[in-house]
This record gives sequence, structure tokens and C-alpha cells, in this order.
Amino acid sequence: MTTQLQRAGAEATAGTEAKADAAAAAAAHNAKLRWALASLSLSMLLSSLGTSVANVGLPTLASSLGATFQQVQWVVLAYLLAITTLIVSVGRLGDVLGRRRLLLAGIALFTLASALCSLAPTLALLIAARALQGLGAAVMMALTMALVGEVIPKSRTGSAMGLLGTMSAVGTALGPTLGGALIATAGWRAMFLINLPLGALAWALAQRHLPGDRPSPAAPPQAPLKRYDPAGTLLLAGSLAAYALAMTTGRGSFGMLNLALLALAAAGTALFLRIEARAPSPLVPLALLRDRRLGAAFAMSALVSTVVMATLVVGPFYLAGALGLDVAQAGLVMSSGPVAAALVGVPAGRTVDRYGPQRAGIVGLLAMAVGTGTLVMLPAQFGVPGYVGPLVVVTAGYALFQAANNTAVMVDVGPERRGLVSGLLTLSRNLGLITGASLMGALFIKGTAASASDSGATAVAAGMHLAFAVAAALIVLALFIAWAGHVQASRERAPGR
Repeated sequence: MTTQLQRAGAEATAGTEAKADAAAAAAAHNAKLRWALASLSLSMLLSSLGTSVANVGLPTLASSLGATFQQVQWVVLAYLLAITTLIVSVGRLGDVLGRRRLLLAGIALFTLASALCSLAPTLALLIAARALQGLGAAVMMALTMALVGEVIPKSRTGSAMGLLGTMSAVGTALGPTLGGALIATAGWRAMFLINLPLGALAWALAQRHLPGDRPSPAAPPQAPLKRYDPAGTLLLAGSLAAYALAMTTGRGSFGMLNLALLALAAAGTALFLRIEARAPSPLVPLALLRDRRLGAAFAMSALVSTVVMATLVVGPFYLAGALGLDVAQAGLVMSSGPVAAALVGVPAGRTVDRYGPQRAGIVGLLAMAVGTGTLVMLPAQFGVPGYVGPLVVVTAGYALFQAANNTAVMVDVGPERRGLVSGLLTLSRNLGLITGASLMGALFIKGTAASASDSGATAVAAGMHLAFAVAAALIVLALFIAWAGHVQASRERAPGR
């Protein structure tokens, strides 16, 4: 009897120890996941901060470097062009060479380029350093979402995407305030130096906590770079650069140069598709572009990004011209949008995990439709609160849609294409932002000119109403695409199919 009792006690002790060991292992695993996600979040923060922090410094750069405002605008444009033209290529390169390895290189390049920006003695060297910084940012933006699939379980993908969206919004909102404070206290070079400690921290976290690269089982047995497509890479980058320049030059008025750039972009895209159809290892497999679900997700991302750009392009003119706010007051009001997106990001991700990306995406689009529709009918007499309310609804809906759309795209992508698909998804968003900057600006000018006989405030309000009427129509189109996808998915899940 004593022996049996001792054996039972030993087994109970062993069971308790095993449970304790399992609990400790689970806690250690969860801690590693949190640190890995922290490294990805910080990478996303840095890339978005790099866009917004420089905008506020353009007047100071113009006076310090003896340049015109049109010249210093290339400090921002070089960064955005590098991201837009290279985002797909670096995503694909991550699939070929290893996403962790390339992300570490991208963070290092971004940090080094930030140091070069702070040391640049001339505007030309500053612009070149900003292009390098944009290349590093393109790597970080493309591969952070791709690495979520390797780090985070599928059941928590929405929460991770929501966190990345929050960090992107925080970077956008923090940039003007942080940049202004650094310029006022330490000069314009400090707004680039701030990236050095943040970049070093992001690199250290990624190096320590991200899982090592594993060879893809679907990869053909050949040297990695032989699976890359240099001709397609150059053609796609050139076509995207031509389109981006066509949309960003001329300030909304299209001249011969803009038309020539658009024609060049169209010809380059056609040639790119022809080459990709024959390439042994295409940069973008055409079968991927023919996937209806991916195509719908990319289209919706571009549409909603075009709409969000209306708040950034038209908003300042309305706040100043119709509501009479000064620059500081207008900036404070506009920051309510990114702040709302930052606050909603994590809860939005959890909503996606709980209710599914399709339902959450449709709810986000409905919120954007309500917000833009309200702005179309907004009388100026409602003042700042009347503008902030719909703006918060639009940006909160955008945060929910982005978390849902990113999750829907990335959760089922095979490991051999995560970088490429993440790059395409980010490209669709950037193309929407670039198109929105041109389209919404042109619509605002057209609406204002049509009401030129009215008072200044009334004409500005008319321009804002026209821009947001088109924005609301674009959201309705995105809703139609989302609903059609939802109906198609329901049919595929129906019994007997």
C-alpha cells in the first residue's frame, strides 16, 4: 500500500511538473511572439514616420539650403517614389533571399540613410539620401506584413494587422509634431537623427526575436537570384515611376508632360505584362493577377486610399478657407483623423479575428460611406465639430477596413509568395494615395472655380463638397466589390458545392 501511495504521489508530482513546464514554455513562446511583433511594429512606425516627419520641415529646408519650395518638395517626393516603384520588387526579393535577412538589411539601410540625410551639405545629396531611405522603408513596409504570417497564428492575424495599422497611424500623426519640436530645438538635421536610435532598436529586436528564414518547399532547385526577374523589375519600377510623376507634377493640372508620362506608364505596363507571360520566373505571375479575390482586395485598397487622401488634400483648404483657421489650428484638427485611426487599430484587429475579415471590411466601408456622405452635405455653420465628427468616422472606418482587407489577403497566402503579395497590397494603397492627391485636388479646384461668383468661404465649401461627393461614390464602388465577394464566398461555402 505504501509503495502504491508513493508511486501515485510521484506521478502526481511529475504531472504537476509537466504542467508547470508546459505553462512556462507557453509563456516563453508568447513572450517571444510579443517581442517579434514589437520589432515588426517598430519597423512600420519608422517607415510611416519617415514620410510625415519631413513635410513639416520643408519651409526650414528651403531657407537653410537656399532652395525654392518646388525644389525642396523633392525631399518628400524622392522618398515616396522610392517606396512606390520598388515595393513589389523588394517584396519578391524577400521571398527569394529570405524575408528576415532582407528586413534586417532594410532596417540597416533606413538607419544609415537617415544618418546621411542629417549630414547632407546640399539639397541634391539630401534628396539622394532620402531616396535610399525610401528604399529601406519599402523593404520594411513590404516585409512586416509578410512576416506576420510566419510569426503570428492565423487566429490572431487580424489583431496583428490592426496593431501594424495603429503604428502606421501613430507615425503619421506623430511626424508633424515631433518634427516641429526637433526643428525648433535642434535644427532640421535632428528630424533625421531621431531615426538612428529607433532604427538600432528595431534592428536589434528583429535580429533577436524574428524566426530564421526557411527555404520554401516550392522553390525550384536553383540559385536564389536565378529565380529573380531583373527585366520585369526594371520595367515595373519605370512604369510606376512614370505614373507617380504624372500624378504628382503640375499640382492637379495636366499638361503635355503629364500626358507623356501617363503614356509612358501605360506602354511600360503593357510591355511588362508581355514579358511576365514569357519569363521563366516572373516577378509577378499573371495567374496571381487573375485571382479574383486578390484583384478585388487590391482594387478596394486603392479606392479607399484615394478617398482618405481627400481628407489630407482638401481638408486644410476647407479649414483655412471656409472655417478661418490658422495653420496651427488646422493641423491640430487634421491630426484627429490619424489619432482616431491609431486608437481604433487594435480593437479593429480583434473585431476582424472575432467576426471575420469580410464582415468587418464591409462594416468599415459602411462607416466610410456615412462619413463621406455627411461631409458632402456639411454646412459651414457647423464649424470645426461638424468637420471633425465625419472625419473621425471616415478614418475609423478606414482603420477597420485596412485590418480586415490585409488579413483577408495575407492569411491564406503561401509562404513562397508572402513578400510579393504584401508588396502588391502596399503598392495598391500607395497608388491610391498618389492618385487621390491629384484627383481630389483637381476636383476641389474645379468645384471652387465653378462657384467663383460666390464668396470665398462658399466657393471653398463647394469645392470640398464636390471632392467628397466623388469620394463617397468611390466608397460605394468599393462596397459593391466587397458585397459581391461576400456573396461569392457564401455560394462557395453552401452545401453541395
